[in-house]
Amino acid sequence: METKRKERVGRVVSDKMNKTIVVAVGVTRRHPLYRRTIREQRRYKAHDERNECRTGDLVRIVETRPLSKEKRWRVAEIIGRGPGEVVSAGVEGTSSSASG
Repeated sequence: METKRKERVGRVVSDKMNKTIVVAVGVTRRHPLYRRTIREQRRYKAHDERNECRTGDLVRIVETRPLSKEKRWRVAEIIGRGPGEVVSAGVEGTSSSASG
């Protein structure tokens, strides 16, 4: 019998480590006394095997065995790309050769 793994959807807030990203997951809950809705943000370190996630991407992470001291999640899929993903390498190459 296979147990269902926990899944979270969140935004990548850091991709500066090698094969590791930090994902911020928004959580809403009710205050136990005042019954007010509270928005919290939890940060998880997730394993990104191919280093394809960038800051701002929307990703789905899945719980897995401990991979390091703080890393217990891995990237299941990239749901959407964040802003500023367009890279125009061809334009840079032509502008540097034109000025030289």
